[in-house]
Amino acid sequence: MKKKRRLGLIGSGFMGKTHVFGFAAAERVFDLPYEVELAAIADVTMAQAEAARAAFGFTQATDNWRSLVADPAIDVIDITAPNALHKEMALSAIAAGKHVYCEKPLAPLAADAREMADAAEKAGIKTQVGFNYLCNPMLSLAREMIASGELGDIRGYRGLHAEDYMADACGPFTFRHDPAGGGALADIGSHALATAEFLMGPITKVMGDCVTMIASRPDGKGGVRPVETDDVGRAFLRFANGATGSIEGNWIATGRKMQHDFEVYGSRGALAFSQERFNELHFYSTADAKGRQGFRRIEAGPDHAPYGRFCVAPGHQLGFNDLKAIEVAGYLEAIAGLRPEPFNFRAGLRIQTLVEAIQQSSRAGAWLDVNGD
Repeated sequence: MKKKRRLGLIGSGFMGKTHVFGFAAAERVFDLPYEVELAAIADVTMAQAEAARAAFGFTQATDNWRSLVADPAIDVIDITAPNALHKEMALSAIAAGKHVYCEKPLAPLAADAREMADAAEKAGIKTQVGFNYLCNPMLSLAREMIASGELGDIRGYRGLHAEDYMADACGPFTFRHDPAGGGALADIGSHALATAEFLMGPITKVMGDCVTMIASRPDGKGGVRPVETDDVGRAFLRFANGATGSIEGNWIATGRKMQHDFEVYGSRGALAFSQERFNELHFYSTADAKGRQGFRRIEAGPDHAPYGRFCVAPGHQLGFNDLKAIEVAGYLEAIAGLRPEPFNFRAGLRIQTLVEAIQQSSRAGAWLDVNGD
């Protein structure tokens, strides 16, 4: 019989639900090293926690997240609470000897993320930050094609993460507008940055432009609050491999629900990808005959691991929750010592360092070097 790992989840909203689905699917799709028990769930009120317990199948519910951390029977703390709470929760869990799975961004500030990463490494705790878009087999294929030289010398990159959930100027001020760690660049531009480095390697210099288009929002109390964070965060990039490029994080992109796109340009070929059709990768090769050249579609199938664990037939497509299941499986294998952590707190610190470098560059109006965090 497999050993059990008991999970304590903090937060039952959108991402909390996604994490539950990820653990449930991973246990059936993959040959995991552990049996995962949904031990306890915490939320801001007992009513919310109890409703989530009943809906998701947890054994216990609580309105005090500290009780999960203090419970010696719980092995893994999973944090899907608002960003500003991540640091306290994670450090408490690390101090209690729990492994920690935390949604992105890891922390509002790079200094906080560094403290969290240092604490986890000192304690020998295995960590994971929720960048599940990187688990897409099509992204792994793209990275393989780039690394193998199939595209030739890599010259350029364009990345974009655009949604419209903040496009309504009458929408309320939320925790995502908090000056410490908030804004479109930190919230969704972080995905664009993670994908850029996953595919292209380290970013060495940035030139940022962060813009606030909606200057104030309703505060929920009959008044308004000024908005200091960006609605659109952009940056020109220079990579260690000599390529140049750009990324954009935009949460006021009217009509866009989930546009996480990239294009890579090489001397012998190019790649194009859109999260809106994320079971496809488009490839252009200069080796094709004249009159036959053009982007051709590579469709996800069993040849692109681990797609085949979900479906034996090509073209039937993975979904968003499947990517989370892949992420969960990789993290549990890391806890068991079977592989390195797929995207640990140190990697989460790296993304926050890039975000802050772009923000600083925007304020200074100048190119900035990026350190090696």
